[in-house]
Parts: sequence; C-alpha cells; structure tokens
Amino acid sequence: MEMTKDLLRVTETEGRGRALVAAQPLKGGQIVLRDSPILLYSALPLLSPSLHPYCNHCFKTLKQPQPQAAGSSACVCPWCSHHAFCSSNCLSSALSYSHSPWVCQALRRLRDSPSPLSGQPLERQVQVRFLIAAYNLAIVSPSNFHMLLSLQGQPEDSAAADTTAAAHFLHYLISSLCAPPPALQEQQLFSAELSAALLAKDKLNAFGLMEPFSETSQRSSRAYAIYPKASFFNHDCLPNACRFDYVDADGDRNTDMVIRMIHDVPAGREICLSYFPVNQSYSSRQRTLAEDYGFACQCDRCKVEANWSDNEENIEGEEEAEGMDEEQDQEMEAASESEPESGSDIEEAQAQVESDFPHAYFFLSFMCNRTNCWGTLAPLPPKDDGTPSNVMECNVCGNLKKDEEISGHDHDGLSIDG
Repeated sequence: MEMTKDLLRVTETEGRGRALVAAQPLKGGQIVLRDSPILLYSALPLLSPSLHPYCNHCFKTLKQPQPQAAGSSACVCPWCSHHAFCSSNCLSSALSYSHSPWVCQALRRLRDSPSPLSGQPLERQVQVRFLIAAYNLAIVSPSNFHMLLSLQGQPEDSAAADTTAAAHFLHYLISSLCAPPPALQEQQLFSAELSAALLAKDKLNAFGLMEPFSETSQRSSRAYAIYPKASFFNHDCLPNACRFDYVDADGDRNTDMVIRMIHDVPAGREICLSYFPVNQSYSSRQRTLAEDYGFACQCDRCKVEANWSDNEENIEGEEEAEGMDEEQDQEMEAASESEPESGSDIEEAQAQVESDFPHAYFFLSFMCNRTNCWGTLAPLPPKDDGTPSNVMECNVCGNLKKDEEISGHDHDGLSIDG
C-alpha cells in the first residue's frame, strides 16, 4: 500500500468514525493513495455451470473463453477444473496463496451436486466465497487477517444485522463439509461468532471490481476486494476524490485501487469518495446508504435536495424516482447548452443555474456524458514538473475529455504511478 507521504492523515470524526483528511493543499489530479487488496474473491455465483470469464487470481478478463483452446495462455486448476487462470504464473501464485488446497476442496464440496446452497439466495453463494477466502487468509497471512479484523463493522451494526443468520447457516456448512485446519480452531479463529463478524466487515468495507464497461448493458462486479487504507474514506454525494481501477491493465498490481483528486482542496478538508454513481436521486442515495452502510447522509448536497419542493421522499416507486433523475438531467443539459454572449450574461446564467440546481457545476464539469456511463471525471496526474493536466479521465469508461470533447482512449497504457 502506498499513501503519498504527508498528503493525507487519519483522524477520528464525530459521527463518522475514522476519516482521511488533507494534510496539505491538494491539487486536482494528484494521486493521494494507491492501495493493494489484502483479500480478493469472485463476485460470481459459486454454482455457475461454466467457467467464469475472469482469471481467478488477478481477475483480468480471460483472452480465450475456453482455457483448453489451442494457443490459449489460460489454464485451469489441476485439482478441480472449475477455476481458470490467465497464465501459469497466476495459477502458480494462486495454488500457494488464494486457491490453496483447502480452498479448492472447500469450494468443490460446496459446489458438488446436490449442493446445500441450491435454493439459497445468490448472495449466499458470494458470502460463502468470502468466508472461505477470509479463513484461508488466516492460514496464509495471519497479519493481513488481523488487519481485516481491525476494520469497522460489527454484527450488531444496523447495516450488518442481516448477516448474523447467514453467518450461522454458512458456518454450519463449512464446518460440516470442509472445516479448515485444526490450528485455526485451536487459536479460536473459526467460530460462528467470528463468521458473523467477518461478514459484517465484508459488508461495510468491500469494494467491487467492476466488469468491463459497455454502452448497452449494466455493469456488475467481477470480484470484491478489501483495501485496508481505502476503507477509511467516508462517503459524500459530491466527492472531492474518486477511485480508478485498471483491472485489465498489463503487468502486476492490476487490482490496486488508485485514488485521485477531482479538484483542488485546502489543507484540513476531509477527502471523500462517493460509494455509488453520483447521478442517483436523493431518495435512492438515502435508501442505499441506510440499507448497505447503516447511516443517513447529511452532506451539503443532501441538505439542499431534502428541502426541494419536489423532495423525492414523497415519491413512491422507482419509476417516479427515475423521472426525477431525468428532470435533473434536463436541467443540467439545458445549462450546458446555453451560450451567453457577454460576461454579464455568463454571470447571470451561472447564478440562475446555481439557484435552480445548486450542484450543476459538479455535474457539468466532473460527470462523464458517455452513454450509460455516469462515471466521474478527474484530471490526469500532474506532470513531473508539477504542471497540472487539462485532460480529464473518466473512472468508469476510461474516456478522456479535453476542451469539452470526449475521445475514446485505452487507459490500460496510462501511467498511474504519479
């Protein structure tokens, strides 16, 4: 993990727990954190009948749909043939770490027909993947396992309340079908209570590594990851920083999370991410945060939108909420298409936009306008001499924006080391 020296500091904030704040003035585009995951696991259903399209170690997209195809560099686990890897190096690393003999045996027994997971919610299939990965972490890297246990999240937390029953069910399955080595039990590192605590940590701290962007379909997570430092970032509905993933990039550390500043901030300001796309409506944001994270957002944007005459708290159903999103989109589009002819006209137009839609500037300046994207734009890192970049990169589709034009760009070749 790399947190650029003297840029961020950890602090405790009232009502928000641990937070990261700027230790000095920060510039748009600055990389303030590059964090490596201590735990990775697949987000895809365990009982899928076919091989998954991603490497089971680094989670890059497999270049060949069938690892056994002629000329393919991909290969499968020699013990189970259910997990594919993009290279012999990934396979070798996985067999000694993330896909150890116990992990392979456990997943195979949980998958074998008739599977005890049949008829259970799909979420259980992903949760059992996490528990297997977490208990394996206790075996292969005790220090990272204890780091995982130090993260926020307890079974009694409101957002994690639904994990207790799941933990007892899944713990029973693991105990009866594929109990981990006795050493863990002797150290009291395997119990139903610990399984519940682990699921709570996962729910509040896991980040999704997303599938490749598509203009025609919604993206889902290909994997989930626990990042020890990135988990300190709190949420804001108008963030001042955003995360960049380069999962399909060549080379190592492709699962690292890179946090870049969206715009300049002064020293002492808390650095926040948005836990979901910023285009979501007020009611949708509040519902997601309450259900998934156990809190009600009181950021500046939410305070303003909560007082609007067409407050979405009074709107029932997703169809009406989508209508509100469309109305906001129309206001932003109208603002962006207006072309005042004089300085006074520009100031008057800006004042009108701020009055009608207080956060229009953020949407117009920092939201990608590519179809089906809704990503956030941040400047590329400053040049070696400190000169700021005037090119904005989307953290979802990877497109670059310069002079109000979006151009397709393969971001796999970008340097993200700063």
